[in-house]
Amino acid sequence: MSIIPLLENSSFDPEFIEKLVAAYNDAWQQVEKSGSAFASPRYKRAAQEIVAKRIIEMAQQGNIEPYQLAEDAVNYLAQSYA
Repeated sequence: MSIIPLLENSSFDPEFIEKLVAAYNDAWQQVEKSGSAFASPRYKRAAQEIVAKRIIEMAQQGNIEPYQLAEDAVNYLAQSYA
């Protein structure tokens, strides 16, 4: 899954969308490297969607730093769905 389909109807400009894509990719790499069950084939798609939606939600609230968006999304996944 990619974050891009969820951004199709957003008001974000193309440059900012690139930052969101980078944040998503960074967050997902962190999930995979952690060895979390969320990275397993059984949970991967749902976990990726949760991460993507969290990044978009936080960006809509004004958080624009890709590193912070990625960290927040990973922490949100771990705390909310563990």
